Amino acid sequence: MVKSFAGPPGETPFFAAYDEVLAQWPAGVESRDLVSQFGSTRVQACGPDDAPSVILLSGAGATSTVWFNNVAALSREHRVYAVDLMGDAGRSVPGGRRIDRIDILMAWLDSVLDRLGLLGTALVGHSYGGQVALNYALHSPHRVRALALLDPTECFAGMSRGYLLRAAPVLVRPSARRRRSLIQWESGGLELDPAWLRLTGLAAEFPKPAKFPKPAVVVHRPDPDRLQTSTVPTRVLLAGRSKAHDVATVAAQARKLMPRAVISTLPESSHHSLPIVHADALNRALLEFIG
Repeated sequence: MVKSFAGPPGETPFFAAYDEVLAQWPAGVESRDLVSQFGSTRVQACGPDDAPSVILLSGAGATSTVWFNNVAALSREHRVYAVDLMGDAGRSVPGGRRIDRIDILMAWLDSVLDRLGLLGTALVGHSYGGQVALNYALHSPHRVRALALLDPTECFAGMSRGYLLRAAPVLVRPSARRRRSLIQWESGGLELDPAWLRLTGLAAEFPKPAKFPKPAVVVHRPDPDRLQTSTVPTRVLLAGRSKAHDVATVAAQARKLMPRAVISTLPESSHHSLPIVHADALNRALLEFIG
Protein backbone atom coordinates (compact mmCIF):
# COMPACT_ATOMS: atom_id res chain seq x y z
CA MET A 1 0.00 0.00 0.00
CA VAL A 2 1.36 3.42 -0.99
CA LYS A 3 0.15 6.79 0.25
CA SER A 4 -1.67 8.82 -2.38
CA PHE A 5 -2.58 12.48 -2.73
CA ALA A 6 -6.13 11.63 -1.70
CA GLY A 7 -5.58 11.65 2.04
CA PRO A 8 -6.14 13.67 5.19
CA PRO A 9 -5.72 17.47 5.08
CA GLY A 10 -2.04 18.37 4.86
CA GLU A 11 -0.93 15.32 2.87
CA THR A 12 -1.38 16.84 -0.58
CA PRO A 13 1.03 19.81 -0.18
CA PHE A 14 3.51 17.59 1.64
CA PHE A 15 3.65 15.01 -1.13
CA ALA A 16 3.78 17.71 -3.80
CA ALA A 17 6.83 19.14 -2.02
CA TYR A 18 8.27 15.63 -1.61
CA ASP A 19 8.05 15.01 -5.35
CA GLU A 20 9.54 18.43 -6.11
CA VAL A 21 12.65 17.61 -4.07
CA LEU A 22 12.87 14.09 -5.50
CA ALA A 23 12.86 15.64 -8.99
CA GLN A 24 16.31 17.05 -8.17
CA TRP A 25 17.74 13.51 -8.00
CA PRO A 26 19.72 12.17 -11.01
CA ALA A 27 17.86 10.62 -13.90
CA GLY A 28 17.19 6.94 -13.42
CA VAL A 29 16.24 7.02 -9.75
CA GLU A 30 13.87 4.17 -8.91
CA SER A 31 11.27 4.44 -6.13
CA ARG A 32 10.49 1.08 -4.55
CA ASP A 33 8.01 -0.02 -1.88
CA LEU A 34 9.24 -2.93 0.23
CA VAL A 35 6.33 -4.78 1.83
CA SER A 36 6.92 -6.61 5.11
CA GLN A 37 5.17 -7.42 8.37
CA PHE A 38 5.78 -3.80 9.38
CA GLY A 39 4.04 -2.21 6.39
CA SER A 40 5.40 -0.69 3.19
CA THR A 41 8.82 0.99 3.25
CA ARG A 42 9.65 3.53 0.53
CA VAL A 43 13.20 3.37 -0.80
CA GLN A 44 14.81 5.55 -3.47
CA ALA A 45 17.41 3.57 -5.42
CA CYS A 46 20.03 4.54 -7.97
CA GLY A 47 23.41 3.40 -9.21
CA PRO A 48 24.67 0.18 -10.82
CA ASP A 49 22.70 -2.88 -9.70
CA ASP A 50 25.84 -4.95 -9.11
CA ALA A 51 27.84 -2.28 -7.26
CA PRO A 52 28.56 -2.31 -3.50
CA SER A 53 25.53 -1.00 -1.62
CA VAL A 54 25.07 2.07 0.57
CA ILE A 55 21.98 2.71 2.70
CA LEU A 56 21.18 6.31 3.64
CA LEU A 57 19.10 7.10 6.74
CA SER A 58 18.01 10.73 7.02
CA GLY A 59 17.30 12.88 10.04
CA ALA A 60 13.77 13.14 11.44
CA GLY A 61 11.49 15.09 9.13
CA ALA A 62 14.10 15.30 6.38
CA THR A 63 12.78 12.31 4.34
CA SER A 64 14.77 10.14 1.94
CA THR A 65 14.70 12.92 -0.66
CA VAL A 66 17.21 15.06 1.30
CA TRP A 67 20.23 13.34 -0.31
CA PHE A 68 19.76 15.02 -3.72
CA ASN A 69 23.19 16.70 -3.57
CA ASN A 70 24.94 13.44 -2.62
CA VAL A 71 23.52 10.60 -4.67
CA ALA A 72 25.11 11.55 -8.00
CA ALA A 73 28.59 11.24 -6.49
CA LEU A 74 27.78 8.21 -4.34
CA SER A 75 25.98 6.27 -7.07
CA ARG A 76 28.79 6.35 -9.64
CA GLU A 77 30.35 3.26 -8.10
CA HIS A 78 27.73 2.24 -5.51
CA ARG A 79 24.14 1.09 -5.46
CA VAL A 80 22.50 3.72 -3.25
CA TYR A 81 19.31 3.16 -1.25
CA ALA A 82 17.75 6.10 0.63
CA VAL A 83 15.03 5.04 3.06
CA ASP A 84 11.94 6.82 4.39
CA LEU A 85 12.07 5.93 8.09
CA MET A 86 9.00 4.05 9.24
CA GLY A 87 6.93 6.23 11.56
CA ASP A 88 8.38 9.49 10.23
CA ALA A 89 7.01 11.83 7.57
CA GLY A 90 7.36 10.33 4.11
CA ARG A 91 5.98 7.60 1.87
CA SER A 92 6.60 4.64 4.18
CA VAL A 93 3.28 3.31 5.42
CA PRO A 94 3.03 1.45 8.75
CA GLY A 95 0.91 -1.68 8.76
CA GLY A 96 0.85 -4.96 10.60
CA ARG A 97 3.42 -5.22 13.37
CA ARG A 98 3.71 -2.06 15.45
CA ILE A 99 7.18 -0.54 15.81
CA ASP A 100 7.26 0.85 19.33
CA ARG A 101 10.59 -0.42 20.70
CA ILE A 102 14.19 -0.22 19.57
CA ASP A 103 14.48 -3.98 19.05
CA ILE A 104 11.47 -3.94 16.73
CA LEU A 105 12.91 -0.93 14.88
CA MET A 106 16.07 -2.97 14.33
CA ALA A 107 13.97 -5.90 13.06
CA TRP A 108 12.30 -3.50 10.61
CA LEU A 109 15.70 -2.46 9.24
CA ASP A 110 16.66 -6.14 9.02
CA SER A 111 13.57 -6.62 6.84
CA VAL A 112 14.62 -3.74 4.59
CA LEU A 113 18.02 -5.34 3.94
CA ASP A 114 16.35 -8.72 3.44
CA ARG A 115 13.98 -7.39 0.80
CA LEU A 116 16.79 -5.55 -0.96
CA GLY A 117 18.73 -8.81 -1.00
CA LEU A 118 21.68 -7.34 0.91
CA LEU A 119 23.84 -9.55 3.10
CA GLY A 120 25.95 -6.54 4.08
CA THR A 121 26.10 -2.84 3.30
CA ALA A 122 27.68 0.48 4.10
CA LEU A 123 25.34 2.44 6.36
CA VAL A 124 25.17 6.24 6.52
CA GLY A 125 22.95 8.03 9.04
CA HIS A 126 22.40 11.71 9.76
CA SER A 127 21.07 13.08 13.08
CA TYR A 128 18.27 10.72 14.23
CA GLY A 129 19.18 8.50 11.29
CA GLY A 130 22.63 8.29 12.86
CA GLN A 131 21.10 6.97 16.08
CA VAL A 132 19.29 4.29 14.12
CA ALA A 133 22.41 3.44 12.08
CA LEU A 134 24.68 3.16 15.13
CA ASN A 135 22.25 0.93 16.98
CA TYR A 136 21.84 -1.23 13.90
CA ALA A 137 25.60 -1.68 13.58
CA LEU A 138 25.61 -2.91 17.19
CA HIS A 139 22.54 -5.09 16.56
CA SER A 140 23.71 -6.69 13.28
CA PRO A 141 27.45 -5.99 12.91
CA HIS A 142 27.81 -8.80 10.38
CA ARG A 143 25.55 -6.87 7.99
CA VAL A 144 27.38 -3.51 8.19
CA ARG A 145 30.72 -3.29 6.37
CA ALA A 146 31.16 0.42 7.12
CA LEU A 147 29.28 2.91 9.31
CA ALA A 148 29.27 6.67 8.73
CA LEU A 149 27.57 8.92 11.29
CA LEU A 150 26.82 12.50 10.21
CA ASP A 151 26.52 14.84 13.21
CA PRO A 152 24.64 12.10 15.07
CA THR A 153 22.44 13.18 17.97
CA GLU A 154 22.24 11.40 21.34
CA CYS A 155 24.86 8.83 20.35
CA PHE A 156 27.85 10.08 22.33
CA ALA A 157 26.60 13.15 24.20
CA GLY A 158 23.37 15.03 24.87
CA MET A 159 21.89 17.89 22.90
CA SER A 160 22.54 21.50 23.86
CA ARG A 161 20.18 23.35 26.19
CA GLY A 162 19.90 26.26 23.75
CA TYR A 163 18.85 24.00 20.90
CA LEU A 164 16.30 22.17 23.04
CA LEU A 165 14.77 25.48 24.15
CA ARG A 166 14.48 26.58 20.52
CA ALA A 167 13.02 23.20 19.52
CA ALA A 168 10.46 23.05 22.34
CA PRO A 169 7.69 24.97 20.48
CA VAL A 170 8.09 22.62 17.49
CA LEU A 171 7.68 19.61 19.74
CA VAL A 172 4.76 21.02 21.76
CA ARG A 173 2.78 22.58 18.92
CA PRO A 174 4.29 21.45 15.61
CA SER A 175 3.86 23.72 12.61
CA ALA A 176 5.62 24.24 9.31
CA ARG A 177 6.52 27.81 10.22
CA ARG A 178 8.06 26.82 13.56
CA ARG A 179 10.11 23.99 12.10
CA ARG A 180 11.42 26.20 9.27
CA SER A 181 12.32 28.87 11.81
CA LEU A 182 14.26 26.37 13.94
CA ILE A 183 16.19 25.03 10.96
CA GLN A 184 17.01 28.50 9.62
CA TRP A 185 18.20 29.62 13.06
CA GLU A 186 20.38 26.53 13.50
CA SER A 187 21.83 26.86 9.99
CA GLY A 188 23.02 30.38 10.76
CA GLY A 189 22.47 31.95 7.36
CA LEU A 190 23.60 29.02 5.22
CA GLU A 191 21.58 28.88 2.01
CA LEU A 192 19.21 25.93 2.23
CA ASP A 193 17.38 24.51 -0.76
CA PRO A 194 13.95 26.25 -0.74
CA ALA A 195 12.04 23.19 -1.96
CA TRP A 196 13.53 20.99 0.76
CA LEU A 197 12.99 23.68 3.41
CA ARG A 198 9.32 23.78 2.42
CA LEU A 199 9.11 19.98 2.55
CA THR A 200 10.74 19.59 5.97
CA GLY A 201 8.53 22.35 7.32
CA LEU A 202 5.43 20.50 6.17
CA ALA A 203 6.82 17.35 7.77
CA ALA A 204 6.04 18.93 11.15
CA GLU A 205 2.34 18.86 10.24
CA PHE A 206 2.39 15.40 8.69
CA PRO A 207 -0.52 13.31 10.06
CA LYS A 208 0.63 10.58 12.43
CA PRO A 209 -0.87 7.21 11.47
CA ALA A 210 -2.68 5.14 14.08
CA LYS A 211 0.32 2.82 14.32
CA PHE A 212 2.48 5.77 15.39
CA PRO A 213 0.40 8.14 17.55
CA LYS A 214 3.63 9.34 19.18
CA PRO A 215 6.90 10.50 17.57
CA ALA A 216 9.27 7.95 16.08
CA VAL A 217 10.80 5.38 18.43
CA VAL A 218 13.09 7.00 20.99
CA VAL A 219 16.56 5.56 20.49
CA HIS A 220 18.53 5.75 23.73
CA ARG A 221 22.28 6.21 23.90
CA PRO A 222 24.01 2.82 23.46
CA ASP A 223 25.73 1.12 26.35
CA PRO A 224 29.41 2.25 26.52
CA ASP A 225 30.68 -1.34 26.71
CA ARG A 226 28.93 -2.21 23.44
CA LEU A 227 30.42 0.86 21.75
CA GLN A 228 33.96 0.16 22.96
CA THR A 229 33.90 -3.40 21.67
CA SER A 230 32.38 -2.60 18.27
CA THR A 231 34.52 -3.84 15.37
CA VAL A 232 32.49 -2.20 12.56
CA PRO A 233 34.69 0.36 10.73
CA THR A 234 33.19 3.70 11.77
CA ARG A 235 33.60 7.30 10.60
CA VAL A 236 32.03 10.14 12.60
CA LEU A 237 31.65 13.37 10.61
CA LEU A 238 30.61 16.29 12.79
CA ALA A 239 29.20 19.64 11.67
CA GLY A 240 31.58 22.34 12.86
CA ARG A 241 28.78 24.93 13.11
CA SER A 242 26.23 22.61 14.71
CA LYS A 243 24.01 24.17 17.35
CA ALA A 244 22.35 20.85 18.14
CA HIS A 245 25.14 19.90 20.55
CA ASP A 246 28.64 20.87 21.62
CA VAL A 247 30.81 19.50 18.83
CA ALA A 248 33.99 19.31 20.92
CA THR A 249 32.20 17.31 23.60
CA VAL A 250 30.70 14.92 21.06
CA ALA A 251 34.10 14.41 19.41
CA ALA A 252 35.81 13.74 22.75
CA GLN A 253 33.15 11.27 23.83
CA ALA A 254 33.18 9.52 20.46
CA ARG A 255 36.96 9.05 20.71
CA LYS A 256 36.61 7.71 24.23
CA LEU A 257 33.67 5.39 23.52
CA MET A 258 34.72 4.19 20.06
CA PRO A 259 38.53 4.27 20.04
CA ARG A 260 38.68 2.53 16.65
CA ALA A 261 36.49 5.16 14.97
CA VAL A 262 37.81 7.99 12.83
CA ILE A 263 36.36 11.32 13.95
CA SER A 264 36.59 14.49 11.90
CA THR A 265 34.75 17.78 11.44
CA LEU A 266 33.20 19.50 8.44
CA PRO A 267 33.93 23.06 9.58
CA GLU A 268 31.46 24.92 7.35
CA SER A 269 28.42 22.70 7.98
CA SER A 270 25.63 23.10 10.51
CA HIS A 271 23.52 20.26 11.86
CA HIS A 272 20.46 20.87 9.68
CA SER A 273 22.40 21.98 6.61
CA LEU A 274 23.83 18.46 6.35
CA PRO A 275 23.79 16.80 3.88
CA ILE A 276 22.65 19.61 1.55
CA VAL A 277 25.08 22.53 1.91
CA HIS A 278 28.81 22.08 1.19
CA ALA A 279 27.92 18.66 -0.14
CA ASP A 280 31.17 18.26 -2.10
CA ALA A 281 33.22 18.08 1.10
CA LEU A 282 30.82 15.55 2.61
CA ASN A 283 30.76 13.45 -0.55
CA ARG A 284 34.57 13.31 -0.70
CA ALA A 285 34.76 12.22 2.93
CA LEU A 286 32.12 9.54 2.47
CA LEU A 287 33.65 8.15 -0.72
CA GLU A 288 37.09 8.09 0.85
CA PHE A 289 35.67 6.02 3.68
CA ILE A 290 33.26 3.63 1.96
CA GLY A 291 35.06 3.41 -1.37
